[in-house]
Amino acid sequence: MLKATLRSFLAHKGRLLLSALAVLLSVAFVTGSLIFSDTVSRTFDRLFASTAADVTVSPKEDLDEAVPSGRTATLPAALAERVRRVDGVAAARADVKVNGLTVVDEENAPVGPTTGAPTLGNAWNPNERSPVELASGHAPSGPAQALLDSETADRRNVRVGDPLTVIAPPGSFKVRVVGIVTFTTTNPGSALLYFDTPTAQTKLLGRPGTATAISVDAAPGVSDDQLKQRVAAALGAHTYDFRTAGEQAESDVEQLGGFLDVIKYVMLGFAGIAVLVGVFLIVNTFSMLIAQRTRELGLLRALGADRRQVRGSVLTEALLLGLVGSTLGLAAGIGLAAGLIGLMGLLGMNIDADEMEIGWATPVAAYVVGLGVTFVAAYLPARRAAGVSPMAALSDAEVAGVGRPLRMRAVAGAVVGAAGAAALAGCAASRQTSSAASLLGLGVVLTLIATVIAGPLLVRPVIRVLGAAFPALFGSIGRMSQRNALRNPRRTGATAAALMVGIALVGGMSVASESMTASFDRQIDTTLGADFVLQNSNFQPFPQEVTDKVRGTDGVGLVVRGRFTPVAVRLPDGDRVETTAAGYEPRLDDIANITYTHGDTAAALARGRLAMDRDFARDHGVRVGSTLPVEFPGGRSAELTVGALTDQDSAEGFGTQGGLFFGLGTLERYAPGGQDSALYVNAAAGTGDDDLRANLEETLDPYPQVQVRDLADYKRLVHDQIAVLLYLVYALLGLAIIIAVLGVVNTLALSVVERTREIGLLRAIGLARRQLRRMIRLESVVIAVFGAVLGLVLGLVWGVCMQQVLALQGMTALAIPWVTIVLVVVGSAVVGVVAALLPALRASRMNVLAAIAHE
Repeated sequence: MLKATLRSFLAHKGRLLLSALAVLLSVAFVTGSLIFSDTVSRTFDRLFASTAADVTVSPKEDLDEAVPSGRTATLPAALAERVRRVDGVAAARADVKVNGLTVVDEENAPVGPTTGAPTLGNAWNPNERSPVELASGHAPSGPAQALLDSETADRRNVRVGDPLTVIAPPGSFKVRVVGIVTFTTTNPGSALLYFDTPTAQTKLLGRPGTATAISVDAAPGVSDDQLKQRVAAALGAHTYDFRTAGEQAESDVEQLGGFLDVIKYVMLGFAGIAVLVGVFLIVNTFSMLIAQRTRELGLLRALGADRRQVRGSVLTEALLLGLVGSTLGLAAGIGLAAGLIGLMGLLGMNIDADEMEIGWATPVAAYVVGLGVTFVAAYLPARRAAGVSPMAALSDAEVAGVGRPLRMRAVAGAVVGAAGAAALAGCAASRQTSSAASLLGLGVVLTLIATVIAGPLLVRPVIRVLGAAFPALFGSIGRMSQRNALRNPRRTGATAAALMVGIALVGGMSVASESMTASFDRQIDTTLGADFVLQNSNFQPFPQEVTDKVRGTDGVGLVVRGRFTPVAVRLPDGDRVETTAAGYEPRLDDIANITYTHGDTAAALARGRLAMDRDFARDHGVRVGSTLPVEFPGGRSAELTVGALTDQDSAEGFGTQGGLFFGLGTLERYAPGGQDSALYVNAAAGTGDDDLRANLEETLDPYPQVQVRDLADYKRLVHDQIAVLLYLVYALLGLAIIIAVLGVVNTLALSVVERTREIGLLRAIGLARRQLRRMIRLESVVIAVFGAVLGLVLGLVWGVCMQQVLALQGMTALAIPWVTIVLVVVGSAVVGVVAALLPALRASRMNVLAAIAHE
């Protein structure tokens, strides 16, 4: 049996190649994502471990900044002197590090990275843990000198002696590059500038005698934990945050972890789609191969092979296929990881491909996925093969599964579909976002399973409609192609299911994204009343001098400042909610249209008051007049009274969770040191919008990070952000289509082999080669369009339910992307034509006499 199995596997290696490609893609994305994330994680582990001080003392921050506020937490630089006197301290230095600088050259062109990586300003304190070393020039001295990292200098063609303008939180200042530093470790993509310590304190922090951290080195024989305990005892354990080198490195990795997780989960999403679609392909391939080998399997049974041996033979072939696909997929995954590392290099994150990390879990995952996919996919066909009767060897047996009734599928599909429909209905009726999202996920999974199970039941009614025009358009050729697609509903359903999965995904996400876009457009139209909004290109705050210069611009009539801060609110129901609150100047009504259910803007922005979304207030038992403890950064807290409640649908954009906002005076009192995040500008009387835009752009020419946006620009910005998600979905669709094409090619190729004698007879009675190719192409097109129709119906249902979940967050508009739907159907027909090219060509080249004599 083993020899027979190996010979059968090698005899059908051409037919199994396409199935192996599906396994290869699945394994490649799994291993590529694991290798890439492991390599990047290990690289940054080494970077942070090698640069972290033995103990780091930093300001205590209890709130996470989800939205940048522009505030830099500081502590007294004089603490370094106190720390030096602690027993076991070898050295202590006051560090200054400020994120979010903007640096421009003489032509006001940005010098820093444009890929989203930050530009960091630092105090020059060279030591053995520094990530850089001075390569040329000399150390900075005085307020007009700075060092620049070599990679930024090369990328922007900056040399020693060149002048630069640094736009920092306290304001902008000019420096001259007096030296170039090179990285001794991995450059995470940032641009680095170094100044002497007094300059960093006054120009970057705006406060002489301050620092952002104290770095402490241990004396020989003193452990990091011992040193941490001693320093904490000397300074007060609850006054500052104290971290050992390991804890600091772990904290830095956690901050970077979100970025790495996004890449990892995106790639695993691709792998999941490849696995799911590949299962359909492998099931179909093995089902057809077993159907074609009915006589062979029957002979094996007649010669004494029992059911277990036949089933084992088929599963052994599947495992061999999985072994080959997994091995090739592992190699492809290494190549994919190398490509991603190279792409990161183009974006400024220099990771050495020679240090690629391939842990033991990666090859294990590769073979578990590859072998698992093929084993699971081949199990049902293997059971069917074991049921072949020895009598089948004595006659031309029917293709397995053609004539069996579909009653069990109908019952199973109806039960699972009813459960899925109930879950989706519950999602639509739910008033809680968390429960609605859970029901949506359950409903998506169940309805997908139900559609796959019941797909063969839909083949005949749907394809009769889709192919109704074929006889009229293509005559007998069209009629035969339609009947070929109807001949085996199970095969047609399984082939179309691969395409259906991808199209259902893109259909659902397209409806959701189109609805989000329409909702934001509606909210922007009804809420935003300013002529222009001035914001940083990456939503970082900007210094006060920008606001001052905008106020002095010709044609400016009104400027209202907006600023953000992290807060934590303790609510009457006992919850403590961390969110981001906004602060605005008093004339908010002149630039925004906010619907209040209680109170007004004057009450919302009054001293010691705040506004809140009505739904959030209702959920937590808050009323107008309620006094709430609010925690601000830096350990400050206040008792603020709820002065107004808003309708979040129209207040969207003026806060995040809870829709909290208050007067700018309240924010500056309890969270000083922040920067403006947005300026809302209206034109003065007699000034046109075009003239004001031109004047504002001229004013902001020295500040390239700040953009001038009108209503249309603001909408376009939102559209572009949503489009990023949609592009990811389209990429997933592309992968699903590639595998689906392989599935259609495989099905048609095996179908041509199965119908060899039939094709020979058709040719013998006058069917031309061109007509034969057309018949196979039409069969392929109708199968592909059938999959597209099922996928679109499923996707539209999912999309409508997704919109119901979004509506709970204020995005109430429902929009159907009809253009996308039409393009998907047309694209599916094209996919069908492309998939049929090779099988149709092969069929048309058959020798007629040999085909008629085929057994």
